[in-house]
Amino acid sequence: MAQTTPNHTQTVSGWAALEAGAKLTPYTFKRRENGIHDVTIQILYCGMCHTDIHYTRNDWGITTFPVVPGHEITGVIIKVGSEVSNFKVGDRVGVGCLAASCLECEFCKDSQENYCDAVQFTYNGIFWDGSITYGGYSKMLVADHRYVVHVPETLPMDAVAPLLCAGITVFCPMKDNNLIESTGKRLGIVGLGGLGHVAVKFGKAFGHHVTVISTSPSKEKEARERLGADDFILSTNAEQMQSKKRTLDFILDTVSAKHSLGPTLELLKVNGTLVIVGVPDKPIDLPSFPLIFGKRVVKGSMIGSIKETQEMMELCGKHNITCDIEVVTPDKINEALDRLANNDVKYRFVIDIAGKSPNL
Repeated sequence: MAQTTPNHTQTVSGWAALEAGAKLTPYTFKRRENGIHDVTIQILYCGMCHTDIHYTRNDWGITTFPVVPGHEITGVIIKVGSEVSNFKVGDRVGVGCLAASCLECEFCKDSQENYCDAVQFTYNGIFWDGSITYGGYSKMLVADHRYVVHVPETLPMDAVAPLLCAGITVFCPMKDNNLIESTGKRLGIVGLGGLGHVAVKFGKAFGHHVTVISTSPSKEKEARERLGADDFILSTNAEQMQSKKRTLDFILDTVSAKHSLGPTLELLKVNGTLVIVGVPDKPIDLPSFPLIFGKRVVKGSMIGSIKETQEMMELCGKHNITCDIEVVTPDKINEALDRLANNDVKYRFVIDIAGKSPNL
């Protein structure tokens, strides 16, 4: 049954999980009218993220059903509010994970609204009017313009979509650790999946020596030949790991499975930094000796702010960086989610919401 909310009068078609673990089915719901600070977006494409699986299965116990997933959204603006000056009808835009924040705290005022205590997400969040947010597995979205970014004209809208989550997740730790301004660093990427493959592209575009670290021997060829990585370390090979000790300046760990950071930390030089962006469902092992004897740092990082996301988009336009994707039609959403759960994709699924050409 369609859910209605006071003052939400626009009927929208989408795809939702009605209960935990249920297959996604066509779903009709209501969105708010375009307000003075809003833009209305005809959704063309929406990337599929592992987070979508967690929410539809209620793995974290926080899902409000029905849930319409999707926070890697690209589309075209079809309506603009009276107080919006930085967007116009026809603009190519993207919406990532953020839908709202308090706008008043130190983080919001410093363009770090992603760390606001009151931040609300594009789906399964609570908007300022008290309504539950619905995501990009739908035909249309109304978004506050302060949480929308421009998409460069030179980039295809389908392959851009995963940048709104996967891309910004690996971009921010590189920016925070001065890997965009500086060049010639030795960068390690742990895991070659949806996040890892974009990180390799960023690392090479920003002028670094990039090493992929993986448990899968089969990943070496694609890391080197397909993505241009300079080196490859099989992390299950003790001899390789030993030979590469203290060779890397920075490591980005994208792995979402439980693992020990100890062996990986040994790859860092003295004063090296490891940043965790993967989200294992169980605590990871962090032995103290590699930290103490190498003066190393372990940090975490999440998605970026809207300002950072726009900066990333512009750099992607400059360097022609997009995600490697497989486009699926809405009738294949459940099949794609099952394959995504089994890591059976290179490297991100994107839903063709509008039925347009994949290269629009």
